Amino acid sequence: MSMPPSSPAATAPVAGNAVAIQNFAFAPAGLKVKAGTTVTWTNKDTDAHTVTSSGSGGPLHSAPLTTGATYRHTFTKAGTYAYLCTLHPFMTATVVVTP
Repeated sequence: MSMPPSSPAATAPVAGNAVAIQNFAFAPAGLKVKAGTTVTWTNKDTDAHTVTSSGSGGPLHSAPLTTGATYRHTFTKAGTYAYLCTLHPFMTATVVVTP
């Protein structure tokens, strides 16, 4: 069975450097950037959220972001960086960094 085009898993990462946190989701859920790019997350929800690397040792470790707060990280190494909101672990996304 194939996935419908609107399914997040079927969507390729999009280029850009901004992620909105709204409706208990990261948008886009897949972001593609070049090494050296600074990505900014902005919380547009009324609930607090975090931007935290999945697993241990990842580079993303935000404090809880209140409404309108931002978090920035500059990606210096190529790779795929999975992250989540530690307050709402069902909220997941990835940043793919190319050389």
